[in-house]
Amino acid sequence: MSQAGHPRLERRARQRAASRASILDAARSVAAREGARNLSLRAVAAEAGFAPAALYGYFAGKDELLLALAAEDLSTLARAMRDAGAGEGRLRSAAAAALDLLRHNETFAAAQGALPTASGTSDAERLFNGRLIAVLKLLSDATGQKADSRDNQCDVVLVASALAGLALLSRSGRLSALGFTPEEILTRLDAHFAS
Repeated sequence: MSQAGHPRLERRARQRAASRASILDAARSVAAREGARNLSLRAVAAEAGFAPAALYGYFAGKDELLLALAAEDLSTLARAMRDAGAGEGRLRSAAAAALDLLRHNETFAAAQGALPTASGTSDAERLFNGRLIAVLKLLSDATGQKADSRDNQCDVVLVASALAGLALLSRSGRLSALGFTPEEILTRLDAHFAS
């Protein structure tokens, strides 16, 4: 019998999804309080009201949990970019929205260390990669260029890399120490990449 027609299996699936969501909410709270880099499964389990070992039924470890948080944040980033990137100055608007989220979010930086050095096949990594591709597609749309050539795809990766670097410099105070503002850099980014 298929899962779709079996009420008990459907209920278990809903309970599992709710438990996973509550673990992610707890992880976000712990990360906000202690920093995403200092996230521990023990602290997340305590926050969520789970035994520490129970988290392994949902996430293979801390790295997978960080990737799941970052994937959620990529969805938030995509929504903010989509909402901001309409009309004239689409790239600048979308990039400003992305920068605002990136420089106030430590999860992306922590997730960088959670990504395997060789591409793997975990569900968390596939989800992260899919959401990253969605963000890159939005950046491509905001530039006004189709990502139909290797050069255009490279430009989108350059824009994304520039935003990530800009967020790092801004977050650490290095950008202002160098005498630049984020707005000034975003204007230059728009001038170079928007069509």
